[in-house]
Amino acid sequence: MEVETPAQTQRRAHQQACMIGTIKQQLPTGAGAAAKPLHHNPLLVVNFLLMIIGTACGPLFLRAYFLQGGNRKWLSSLLQTAGWPLLLAPLSASFLSRRRCSAATTPLFLMSPRLLVATVGIGLMTGLDNLLYAYGLAYLPVSTSSILISTQLAFTAGFALLLVRQRFTAFSVNAVVLLSVGAAMLGMNAGGDRPAGVSRAQYSAGFAMTLGAAALYGLVLAVMELSQARHAARAGCAVTYTLVMEMQVVIGFTATAFSAVGMLVNNDFHAMPREAQEFGLGKAGYYLLLAGSAIVYQFFFLGTIGAVFYGSALLAGVIMTVLVPVTEVLAVLFFHEPFNGTKGVALALSLWGFVSYLYGEVRAKARQSDKPLNTEHLDA
Repeated sequence: MEVETPAQTQRRAHQQACMIGTIKQQLPTGAGAAAKPLHHNPLLVVNFLLMIIGTACGPLFLRAYFLQGGNRKWLSSLLQTAGWPLLLAPLSASFLSRRRCSAATTPLFLMSPRLLVATVGIGLMTGLDNLLYAYGLAYLPVSTSSILISTQLAFTAGFALLLVRQRFTAFSVNAVVLLSVGAAMLGMNAGGDRPAGVSRAQYSAGFAMTLGAAALYGLVLAVMELSQARHAARAGCAVTYTLVMEMQVVIGFTATAFSAVGMLVNNDFHAMPREAQEFGLGKAGYYLLLAGSAIVYQFFFLGTIGAVFYGSALLAGVIMTVLVPVTEVLAVLFFHEPFNGTKGVALALSLWGFVSYLYGEVRAKARQSDKPLNTEHLDA
C-alpha cells in the first residue's frame, strides 16, 4: 500500500476544496431549483442590492443628463452598458482560481459557441432596448417613465410563457391586467405632466418608445433564461456565476458596440467636448455624470442577469417592479416632478400587481413543497 507524502496530502486537500467550491457555485435550474430556497442564497441578495442601486440611480443620472443640457440619445444608450469592463477583474480572479484548482488545461472562457451566439443576439436586443429607453427618458419625467417600465413584468410573463413554458396562474394574470390598466391610465393622461420645452409629439413619442423598451426587455429576460436553461441541459455544460458574468460581458460589449456605431453615424463623439463645455454642471460634472451612469447601470444589468440565474426571468421582473416606488420618491425629491392622482393610482395598481404575482408564486411553491414525492416510477 502506497503512503502519501505530506505534499501529496496537502495537494489532494486543496483539490477537494476547489471541487467543493465549484459544486457550490453550480446551481440547478428548472424544477430542481426549488430545492434551494432563494432566501438562503447570499449571492441572490448581492444581486438584489445591485439591482436596487442600478434601478434607483440609473434613471436619475440619465434624466439629469438631459435636464442639464445633454441631448445625445446614442450616448445615453451607450452609457447603459459601457461599464462592462468592470467585470474583467472578477472574471480574471475566477480564471486564476480555476487554474490553481485544475491540473488540466484551464479554458479561458466557459461559454460554448452556441451560447456565445445567443448572447450576442441578446446584446443586440439590449442595445436597441437601451436606445428606446434613452429616447423615452429624454422626453418623459422619471416618475412616468418608471411606471411605464414596470409594465415589463407583464411582457416578461407573456414571453416566459411562450419561451420557457412558465406556468400562468390566476394571480399572474391578475398582475398582468393591473399593470396594463396602470399603463393605460397614464396613456389617457398623456401630456398632463409634460416637461417644459417638450412638445406633445415628443411626449407621445417618448411614451411609445418607453413602452416599447419595456416590451423588448421582457423578451430579453425570457431569452436570457432560455439560453441558460439550454446551456445547462447539454452534457458537461454547468451554469455557474462565472458563466453569468461572461454572458454579461458579451452582452455589454455587443450593446456598447451597437451604440458606438450609432454615435459615429450621428457624429456624437465630436460633439461631446462642446456639450461638456455648455453642460449645466460644468465640464467635470459632465464627465463624472457619464462615468457614474455607466457604473450604476452595470450594477443593474449584472444584478438582473444574476436574478435570472438564481431565480427566473419573472423574478427579475418582479424585483424591478417593486423598486418603482423608490425611483418615484427620488424623482420627486431631486427633480421636483409633479406627482398627480393619476400617477398615484397607476403606481398603486403596479404595486397591487406585484403583490398579486408574488402571492401566487409563494402559494404555488408552498403547494409544490407540500406535495408528497412519488417514487413508484423512479426505476422506470
